[in-house]
Order: sequence, then C-alpha cells, then structure tokens
Amino acid sequence: MSDARRVVVTGIGAVTPIGLGVDGLWEGLRRRQSAVRCITRFDPTAFKSRVAGEVADFVPTDHIEERRARRLDRYSQFTIAATRMALADAHLDLAREDPDRVGAMMGTALGGVAHGEKNYHAFLTVGPRAVDPALALTVFAGAASCNIAIEFGCTGPNSTNGMSCASGAIAIGDGFRAIVRGDADVMLAGGAEAPLAPLCFGAFAIIRAMSTRNDDPTHASRPFDAGRDGFVMAEGAAVLVLEERSRALARGAPVYAELCGFGLTNDAHHMTAPRPDGRQAARAMRNALGEAHVTPGEVGYINAHGSSTPLNDPTETSAIKQVFGDLAYRVALSGTKGYYGHALGASGAIEAAICALASRRGWLPPTVNLETPDPACDLPQVTGNGRDGRPEVLLSNSFGFGGINAALVFRRADA
Repeated sequence: MSDARRVVVTGIGAVTPIGLGVDGLWEGLRRRQSAVRCITRFDPTAFKSRVAGEVADFVPTDHIEERRARRLDRYSQFTIAATRMALADAHLDLAREDPDRVGAMMGTALGGVAHGEKNYHAFLTVGPRAVDPALALTVFAGAASCNIAIEFGCTGPNSTNGMSCASGAIAIGDGFRAIVRGDADVMLAGGAEAPLAPLCFGAFAIIRAMSTRNDDPTHASRPFDAGRDGFVMAEGAAVLVLEERSRALARGAPVYAELCGFGLTNDAHHMTAPRPDGRQAARAMRNALGEAHVTPGEVGYINAHGSSTPLNDPTETSAIKQVFGDLAYRVALSGTKGYYGHALGASGAIEAAICALASRRGWLPPTVNLETPDPACDLPQVTGNGRDGRPEVLLSNSFGFGGINAALVFRRADA
C-alpha cells in the first residue's frame, strides 16, 4: 500500500456482554469465561432456545445526556456510547477537526427493529398515544451513523449498511476505503445490535438456528466444537477510530494497528446456508490479503467468524485451508464468539477491535468452550490460557446471511 493514504486504528469503543470500553473488553477476554446467560430481557419460555449474550451493566446516561438518552432506543444508545468511548480512547477532540473530513460508517442486521416491536405491542394494547413519538427516527438502520453525525458534528461520508452478520466488518472496510480514497481523514466505523426482543429473537429460534443448551448457557456458544448446536444471539456494539496514518502520527495518537486490506464477496447460493465449497469465503480472504500486499505466510493470527453453527464452522475451516494450504495448520486461530455469543451486525466490529487490541497488547484470546474438536474443523486452535505474541499480520473473518463474506487485514503498528 502507498504511504500516501495508509489507515491506522487509534481508538476503540466497545459495549459487549464481557465488558464495556476498551479495558472492559480486554479484561473480559483475559478472564477466558463466557458471559452467555439465561435471558432476562424478556420471557423466553415460548422458545426452545432461551440463552443469550446480554449487556448487563450498561447505563445510557453514563455516556449520553439524559434527555437525549430518553429519545434513543437501545440500538442507538449502544452506538453513541461506543463512539464516545472510542473518541476518548483515541484522545481525539472533534471540535478541533474539520467536520467535512470526519465521517461515520456503521453496520447492523436488525437496527431498531426490536424497539419497533415493543412499540407495536404498545399500539395494540393501549393505542397510538402509547407509541414512542420518536419511533420513526429509531427503527431505521441508518439511525446509527446519522446519530453519530448529529452527536459529534461529523459532516463527512456517512452510511449504515444492513448486510447481516458481516455488516460491522463491511462498515470498517468502507471506512478504510473512504480514507484511502481521500474522502475523509477520520472515520468512525463499526457495528451495533440490540436484537433481544421476543419477535426478533423468535425469528431465529423458529428456523432452529440457535443453541438450545438452556441448562448450561455458559457452554452454549462453542465454535468448532463437535457438540455445537447453533449460535447464541447477543447484543452489543463496537466502534473503531480510523485515521489517515501520517496525521495520526503527527498528533501523537495511540496506534493499535494498521488496517491495510478489505475483501468482500457473496456466495450467491442460499439465504442461510453457506456455499458448501467455501470458495467465495476464501476469495474474500484472498482479496483482503491482496489489497494489503500480504502473503498467507505472513499472517500470524486469524480471528475466525466461528459462529458455532453446524454448517458455518466446517465451511470456514475449508475456506481457510484453500487460502493457506499447509500453512493453515501453523497459523494461530481462534473464534471468540464463545465469550459473548453472536451479536449479529456488531460481531465483525467487536472482532476487529479484538484483533487491533491483540496486536498492541501482545496476547491472542483462546476459543473458549472447545472441548471436543470436530474432525471437520481440524485446524489447531488457540485454547486454554490463550497465547502470548504479537503477530505481524492478523486476519478477521465475518460471514452472514445472504451469503455475505467479509475479511479485514491488520498489520502490527510497528511492523
């Protein structure tokens, strides 16, 4: 990549079931314990699956002015909170920046649909006067990036994509490209999801996509394990501050890692099942590595999508083998959804944040709950206490419904 427009991660904001903020996320990873629990946000007894990754300790007014917080649904609250944390972490005062050179890109699967569900119930039981007056401004997915712009005065490129479970990674890739093209100098990019409501949750339960390990929730999300029986739905958000490298270094910004490649493909196969041969998932990885001018042999860590579903995990294993060949058995690999479940459109952003953090702090998180490896998922995993080390290059995979495949490549900041 040319020195002219390189992109670095200078700030991380996180709202996750294992912790809040960059330090909360890191400490949650170091505990090596799952945060999945029995659902408390609603009564799940109507469904076979009754476990989720809930954000238990989030207080909106810790991050948002009280009157404004009351007008926002949980999806947008997560978005603004994660963004504020990321800006603080980057030591970036947007009041001193040209607002036209600062943009926002976000991703989500369901946006504010859960808030719409709650208000539809109020409409049916009480009437129109019980409906939130801000409903029309909260249910659309674009509320995420638009609320970032409004809250922080960013008038640069702005978009929220709705590309299911890959959308957070896509938003980060789009933010990266906006800086490389010269459309912006700073992009606030990530994903947010607040889907824990009966109809949103039930839609996935009905198609039997989720784990029913209700008697042992902390072991329900188990990427690549032979006993996995579906994903565990979660909520959360993560936002990265992406900056053009030379200006970040000039202001003495803390740098986690360089973001240097993005790949995006589609299986064109099925709305829920991945393409069995994994060919397009492999192509997304190859494209990301190609844009980064990185060979497979330079990659030291892969954060797998690892959704803990019967079909996705072996397909991803196959795709990684197609790209890395025999090297696939030597690269460090882990799937971190065992910690917090699958936060849909936020997952790719959370996992990008984990890669950037691991690159700077020198420790790779394990695949928790991997007890009996599936023979179809035979690549060696980081397990146990994790692994010390600072790989030069890290790869993050995100795949989603509709056959979406996204990959991000990070390089160690001092590499």
